Amino acid sequence: MNSTPIRVLVTKIGLDGHDRGSRVVAAYLRDSGMEVIYTPPWQTIENVISLAEQEDVDVIGVSSLATDHLIVPDLMSELKSANLHHVAVVVGGIVPDNEHDMLNKAGVSKIFGPGTSKEEIVKCVTELGTGARKYKIDEGDFF
Repeated sequence: MNSTPIRVLVTKIGLDGHDRGSRVVAAYLRDSGMEVIYTPPWQTIENVISLAEQEDVDVIGVSSLATDHLIVPDLMSELKSANLHHVAVVVGGIVPDNEHDMLNKAGVSKIFGPGTSKEEIVKCVTELGTGARKYKIDEGDFF
């Protein structure tokens, strides 16, 4: 198995510019030993896909304070089109309970709401990143 750190892209898509939470989570992941690629707010889906390919990420974390999580299903579709179906996607922030099912059906691996502990986030992203790498190896994309 690959011994390099799990690579995580932490981003904000759409028009939501509130990035305090995503910066805190990025620091949690970095401090746990992961390689974190952090984008400024207002990213397009196309830019996120391009960065995910260039940086060979294992996990994408999308932060949402407003309603930008509603475009995550489009991100999921574009990941599949780009043959990045192995990349796990998590969403954190303010996501109304009645919208969780829509994100889960689109393929989001985990939704973190306010108050989620640092330990839970790090543990889940570690597991998802490890799973993404195993999937890549099983599919024949050796590191």
